[in-house]
Amino acid sequence: MNQFMEWITQPWPWYVAGPIIGLTVPALLIIGNKSFGISSSLRHICAACVPAGIPFFTYNWRKEMWNLVFVVGILIGGFIASTFLANPNEIVIAEQTQQELAEIGITDFSGLLPADIFSWDNLLTGKGLLFFVFGGLLVGFGTRYAGGCTSGHAIMGISHCNGHLGRDNFLMVGGFLMTHVIMEPLMKLAGF
Repeated sequence: MNQFMEWITQPWPWYVAGPIIGLTVPALLIIGNKSFGISSSLRHICAACVPAGIPFFTYNWRKEMWNLVFVVGILIGGFIASTFLANPNEIVIAEQTQQELAEIGITDFSGLLPADIFSWDNLLTGKGLLFFVFGGLLVGFGTRYAGGCTSGHAIMGISHCNGHLGRDNFLMVGGFLMTHVIMEPLMKLAGF
């Protein structure tokens, strides 16, 4: 049992984890003609919990129950991993990265997420409203407008052999540029 626990708590190499993720999508398509996606599950939850006659939420959400079960499995798996399989060692961050983060006010590296940004105290501050509330609205709107997230589009697009793969890759590059070019001035504007 100790050998199994040691094996499962170690990071898996890309050549094992990648094919497992990659083969999940075609397996869903072949076995059940199901499209893999997580962001659409919020629509299913709203359709199930808010039967208000809104046309967007008026559809047979029960047909997508497998997707909701999948999301619950992700939540349970995350809880098990963080509670029972958590790495007790401190997170290793390169010295140069720590220095660059310290320049913009991020100095707490004790947890998985820096408490300098991700804390309840920061939520109702200017930077909290900008990053969590406004940023969350932008992500939610973009995901809904695009019909899913870019990584989901890329993974499903490969399996569906559709022509949107190039577009999705350019959108991801745009997101990376936004993060590395525009994010720093925004962080300074927000008080970092």
